[in-house]
Amino acid sequence: MHSTRIGIWLVVTSLLAAHDLLVATANGQQVPPMAPDNVDVEPPMKESSTPKPKPKTYMEVVKEKPFQEVYEADAAKRDDINQRQADLLGHRYDLTDQPSDIWMSGKRKKVQQGIRIRLPEGMTWERLGDLTPQQIHDQRVFPAGFRPLPHAHHATGGQVFPKNQIDVIAKLEQRNLKRFDVDFDLPDHLTPEFPPPMFLINRPELGDVTQGEVLSIKNYYGLLKGKVTPVQMEGMRLLLTPFPQQQFNQTEDRKTIEPELGVSCLDCHVNGHTNAAFHLNPDTRPQENRFRIDTVSLRGMFNQQIHGSKRSLRSVEDFSQFEQRTAYFDGDHVIAMKKGVHLPDRTDQVAMMAQMQNMLDFPPAPKLDVFGRLDPAKATKQELAGEKIFFGKGRCGECHPAPNYLDDKMHDLQLSRFYDFEMVSGHKDVPAGAIKTFTLRGIKDSPPYLHDGRLLTLEDTVEFFNIALQTKLTADEKAALVAFMRCL
Repeated sequence: MHSTRIGIWLVVTSLLAAHDLLVATANGQQVPPMAPDNVDVEPPMKESSTPKPKPKTYMEVVKEKPFQEVYEADAAKRDDINQRQADLLGHRYDLTDQPSDIWMSGKRKKVQQGIRIRLPEGMTWERLGDLTPQQIHDQRVFPAGFRPLPHAHHATGGQVFPKNQIDVIAKLEQRNLKRFDVDFDLPDHLTPEFPPPMFLINRPELGDVTQGEVLSIKNYYGLLKGKVTPVQMEGMRLLLTPFPQQQFNQTEDRKTIEPELGVSCLDCHVNGHTNAAFHLNPDTRPQENRFRIDTVSLRGMFNQQIHGSKRSLRSVEDFSQFEQRTAYFDGDHVIAMKKGVHLPDRTDQVAMMAQMQNMLDFPPAPKLDVFGRLDPAKATKQELAGEKIFFGKGRCGECHPAPNYLDDKMHDLQLSRFYDFEMVSGHKDVPAGAIKTFTLRGIKDSPPYLHDGRLLTLEDTVEFFNIALQTKLTADEKAALVAFMRCL
């Protein structure tokens, strides 16, 4: 009886849709072409039969299950969770290794090239660029790779580190950054060079002061002695000191096999830059609405006036002080107190951490003049054309003005114009709303792009904003824009 009703409903719905189409056509209305039958947002995934929990503000404080039981259950699901994320990434992107001839600043890895976002079957970038946001929405052709990228294990979230960072910290400090419930999800060639160089504004003549090493609590003093002030040295010590964090701590509520000291600021912001470690933003509830956060570089902090993707913290001191309460513990100060939150003193510790961060410089950009614009004597014709597009037709410069290529504002791209929200791997992929502008200086060193890392290359980024801003760039203009951004 139930299946009969469903069949009748489907027939009636189809007839009504056909009737509306005929009436619209007869009245001379423009009817957008229908999406291909095989357009899908994500690969099919099994729906959970578990009742959906009610939205929560606070995390669970008291864990009823013993650690061993949680560990065994999570470890048993790990391969399935990793495979689910691998399937999603493979569906959205071309993940192959396609290096360009351009090196990142440390000359340890080449910049990846090419568009990696997969389009719906039958669609082209030229056709997509000609559609209005409403047409893209109605035809269901907004690329899946342009939608929010979920955390590899969204239901739990938390910081996830790449293998190279895990390995080097284990070697240097015998500290474990490897989780038993999930692994890092992106291929190494689509992440920043490792280890990244570190440049100081107070010693620009030195170039990379790390000598190709990863700064840690074990080696920072020897590497920086004679190069920084006592205040900066103490700030670096604090930035490299591990403190308890939501998944890395000494309680039974953790995601490491053994109790651990925690994580340090520079475990994610390695050498003051980024290793593409990710977690979930601390500023949103419920859990399913929180969005993935790709670690941003700390280079150029001396000229930034707001910090945090959503919080709009007004100084690096604020950010350094409150990060221990927020991102470290999913924005839940109750859990933070349980696990041993570090509350640094504003004058004796936070100020020194900020002083060191404010010394972190951008990488050299030899083709830029003192105003942050291309020197015509050094730039190619294509790069100069890209600069003109950046500050003109492409409208990039409206949020990323020279010389530092950020405006210290927050902006909302209003991506809800393009798609309907869905649950994807435990994440409700609602648009993030207003997000702070990130600097584009040294941008070739910082893949992946956008706040959640959904754009793997600069070419992907240009295609994304061409659609989001409706700039209707040609193929040559897009290529020129990429060439220009590689100069920054």
